[in-house]
Amino acid sequence: MFLQKHEEPTGTGKEEDAGEHDHHHGGGYRVVQWEWSYVQTPYIIAIWLLVASVAKILFHFSQRFTTVVPESCMLILLGLVLGGVVLIANKKQLYQLEPSLFFLFLLPTIVGDAGYFMPARLFFDNLGAILTYAVVGTLWNAFCTGFSLYAAKLLGFIDEHVQAEMLDFLLFGALISAVDPVAVLAVFEEVHVNETLFIIVFGESLVNDAVTVVLYKVYISFVEVGAENVQTADYFKGVASFLIVSIGGTMVGLIFAVILGFITRFTKKVRIIEPLLVFLMVYLAYLTAELFSLSAILSMTFCGIGANKYVEANISQKSRTTVKYTMKTLASIAETIIFIFLGISAVDKSKWAWDTGLVSCTLVFILIFRAVGVVGQTWVLNRFRLVPLEKIDQVVMSYGGLRGAVAFALVVLLDGEQVKAKDYFVATTIVVVFFTVMFQGLTIKPLVKWLKVPRATNRKPTINEEIHERAFDHILTAVEDIAGLQGYHHWRDKWEQFDKNYLSKLLLRKSVYRKSELWEAYQKINIRDAISVIDQVGKTIQALLTLMNYQTLCELFSSDWPECSLMFVCSRRENGSGVCLDLQVIDNIPGAKVEEDMETHHVLAGNLYKPRRRYQSHYSRHFMPLGEQERQDREVFQRNMRSRMETFKSTRYKRHKKERKARLPNTGATGPSDHHQ
Repeated sequence: MFLQKHEEPTGTGKEEDAGEHDHHHGGGYRVVQWEWSYVQTPYIIAIWLLVASVAKILFHFSQRFTTVVPESCMLILLGLVLGGVVLIANKKQLYQLEPSLFFLFLLPTIVGDAGYFMPARLFFDNLGAILTYAVVGTLWNAFCTGFSLYAAKLLGFIDEHVQAEMLDFLLFGALISAVDPVAVLAVFEEVHVNETLFIIVFGESLVNDAVTVVLYKVYISFVEVGAENVQTADYFKGVASFLIVSIGGTMVGLIFAVILGFITRFTKKVRIIEPLLVFLMVYLAYLTAELFSLSAILSMTFCGIGANKYVEANISQKSRTTVKYTMKTLASIAETIIFIFLGISAVDKSKWAWDTGLVSCTLVFILIFRAVGVVGQTWVLNRFRLVPLEKIDQVVMSYGGLRGAVAFALVVLLDGEQVKAKDYFVATTIVVVFFTVMFQGLTIKPLVKWLKVPRATNRKPTINEEIHERAFDHILTAVEDIAGLQGYHHWRDKWEQFDKNYLSKLLLRKSVYRKSELWEAYQKINIRDAISVIDQVGKTIQALLTLMNYQTLCELFSSDWPECSLMFVCSRRENGSGVCLDLQVIDNIPGAKVEEDMETHHVLAGNLYKPRRRYQSHYSRHFMPLGEQERQDREVFQRNMRSRMETFKSTRYKRHKKERKARLPNTGATGPSDHHQ
């Protein structure tokens, strides 16, 4: 399905009919039959996926090897080996990556995963820099590379056999200049650079899709009509096309994000379809953008970013886990297939032609113009950024302009009759992809270590950090209002108010929307505090129970640890116990035997968990049942929290305690019932 097999006819129709006749009637009834033609396509796909999975497993056996060689390089080398084996065995290349299936099936899985799990706050904080590098930077690289290659052709550095004019070189410059999101993800996720650097480079690789699509289609149309027939109005149409493609793709993604968030409001009783809805709506955003010739990558990215907040709040925890791991699995499979078939495609010499001058000039030009563009744009951006980009960041950004399968698929889609130099462009693109992914991918990690670039920290911010970050946001918003400026923080505050007043009410389930942020923060603190107190005090109580009797413990807690007294007493009460209700409230002074039984009962009730129904017959196609470990953890947590929350019921217990004290004789004696309440 994801590959294309080239076959040649081996016989006439009569021979095929005769073969089919022999197959059914030649030997009578056959117990076992060979049905390769029936299962050929899915079987080949499954074998390729199995080979890729086994290769990934073997690759990660050697930790020393994985720290030096990126996984993308290993997969390309594996593709070269497999392509060579197939070529030697069949004397021709049977399989190659088909561009249409790459854009419709493989690329969406990677972009969908990246967009849905994109850190939205970090992305929008650096949106200005991302747009600058994606739009201005891509235009700079495309025009400079195209004009420079044309100048090199005029100066004789490129062979005369390369039949290309200025429009052809501009077309090639447009498709070879865009940073590839697949290659960036594959390499930068293993390098673990800091979050800001990663989001700028990766965001650029996603957003520049609009520029690449427009330039590619504009130059294709110019080549079709001929350079002499291009009019001035066509250039203005190209600019308008860029705006329509980029803004239209973004709007399509946001519309599908709103639809997805609204639908998940009503899936409480059919949880099983929640992951399917997420995959379908995100993929439909991509296909709809392709349907109207808009930027599909932008559409899918903004659909994921826009829907994540509302969908994650509406769906269940199991659905979140399913969405996460399914997206990661599909993205990993797609990335593996892409890099393997890039290696396989390089072996087929019939698809490309070699010219040393064109390859050398292209490599030199893309490296030089990438570095010059990054330095120039960063100098302008640092005049407006609160945290400027350092020189080492600029080096990594210049070195991280990786090209990949998008450029290869675009160059394969060229019409060889209209673009005479297509075979030379294909060969040059393969070399550029291999050079950037393999050479730069191998050397970028040592470069990052040598430059001492700050790395990413894999930890969640504490509640204290979140509170201070929110406070700083409000302070900066107030400063902008006082200064009469309408900057980034001002508009973000406006957006948060709009989201709170309108979008959240529309897209969030009512039970989710009613939980305020203050309550969520309090709930986190309370749960964390309860777990720590139960772990510490509970262990102390259990240790003391083995050494001391109940009367001594109560005296010890009342005198030395008064703050733990109520916690200890409440932990020994089991509200509404069905074992012996008369032991919960005793108004008379019991004897020694009754006191011993009460003490034993409270020790067991406070430290053991009474089992609930062991077997429950509950099955539904719309829900996922709880696992045994999850059920036990939930029950333990509920019972611990019940004991913890007993401290908030002081009014009721104090009233009963006073009533019981009034019934006791005024002899100064203390009955056990005082300690039990």
